[in-house]
Amino acid sequence: MPQLYVIRHGETEWNAAHRIQGQIDTSLNDKGRAQAWRNGLVLKDLIGAPDTVDFISSPLMRATETMEILRDAMGLSRSGYGLDERLKELHYGDWQGLFTEEASLAHPEISAARRANPWTVAPPGAGAESFAALAERVLTWLNGVSRDSVVVTHGGVSRVLRVLILGLPRAQIATLEVPQDRILRIDGQSMTWH
Repeated sequence: MPQLYVIRHGETEWNAAHRIQGQIDTSLNDKGRAQAWRNGLVLKDLIGAPDTVDFISSPLMRATETMEILRDAMGLSRSGYGLDERLKELHYGDWQGLFTEEASLAHPEISAARRANPWTVAPPGAGAESFAALAERVLTWLNGVSRDSVVVTHGGVSRVLRVLILGLPRAQIATLEVPQDRILRIDGQSMTWH
């Protein structure tokens, strides 16, 4: 398995306010842009020759903005990366746009079921995905990875990749950390944060 450098997009105003973004397009705030720049500087030291690595991003604006800033920090062309729909964030259905607390109050039974079984229980509404459904989508992308890759994506995808590659317990998926100011390096069956 090639090495993956998994980077969650930088902070948005919705992240700061604990508002559920899902697949709604939002842009980075100033803190998020600084996180992306920091990750680009760290990544430059980690990968050495960038021409030996593929750069791929979720097509959502907060991810592409992060990718372009980190490539700029690395001294690379902002546009030298690919997009893949399969790297989009989990779709949160009717919860998209709500504050986390509002979602819990609006659907207490589903919220409780998701806390008890986060892998298979999806939020309510059309298009909503469970982590299991997200994992199926991400696995189709992962199976096609043939070179070391820098991947700018979302918290849900980062969590799913760790379950798929490292075999972390599915029951812990919702509690896996997803910082926006660090790079997750997955190398075979090990991972390190940078």
